[in-house]
Amino acid sequence: MRLPFTKMEGAGNDYVYVDALQAPFPLELGAELARRLADRHFGIGGDGLIVLAPSTLADARMWMWNADGSRGAMCGNGIRCLAKLWHDHGHGRRDALRVETDSGVRAVRLLRDAQGVVVGAQVAMERVRVAAEPAALDAHGRTWHYHAGDAGNPHAVVFTSEDPETLPVAEVGAAFQRAAPFPGGVNVEFVRVTGTDALYQRTFERGSGETLACGSGATVAAQAAWVTGRASGPRVAVRLRGGTLHVLRDGQNLVLEGPARTVFAGETDIPD
Repeated sequence: MRLPFTKMEGAGNDYVYVDALQAPFPLELGAELARRLADRHFGIGGDGLIVLAPSTLADARMWMWNADGSRGAMCGNGIRCLAKLWHDHGHGRRDALRVETDSGVRAVRLLRDAQGVVVGAQVAMERVRVAAEPAALDAHGRTWHYHAGDAGNPHAVVFTSEDPETLPVAEVGAAFQRAAPFPGGVNVEFVRVTGTDALYQRTFERGSGETLACGSGATVAAQAAWVTGRASGPRVAVRLRGGTLHVLRDGQNLVLEGPARTVFAGETDIPD
């Protein structure tokens, strides 16, 4: 069976996308196909697999699997690229749409350049919860203080005065996955305040390892900065290895803004 796909990225957070609004997709093979297609040596390569599918609750449904085949409940970068795919494949002409996820329905608004081309999107991340007081975890020979958070998926934000580029992100991130407070795994953000309402972040994502960007992680990091007094303005710029994302306050809710880009499209074989 030939499977059409589109490779997309948002600030370097890249996924293999399949449009199940155009042709049927075997959801029961999602985990297996995610492992195969996301493999960077023997597959297409990516942080996981995302499927654009029909929804009875919204304009579209997002099904998501991480690179290791585990299910992902929500992805801030992934959903923004999914909205661009929905538009580019002709499923709607509106700039605003609603997308159903495992964490509920999210509102997405497309962003265009001066020529009218869709180059990014905003997604309403709803109410993002962050613990005001830090907890502690011993890993890799030292104690790491983190703020637990939730953006439809679990997070642990580690503020540091050190350059995140010098930190053992892979080792510490893996240790967090085995910690008792996170039986289902956790996304771990290593964050340094770099200026007024500006952060630099590296992220270890559960099921994928370190990624160049994490949209939900950037949102939780910004909320943690607001909660702890490290940021005060209505907008926080979060710089990641793959680019910069912006988190905006909208009343009690947060909005994630950033680029969405198609890398290439093609077809691949999958088992019958």
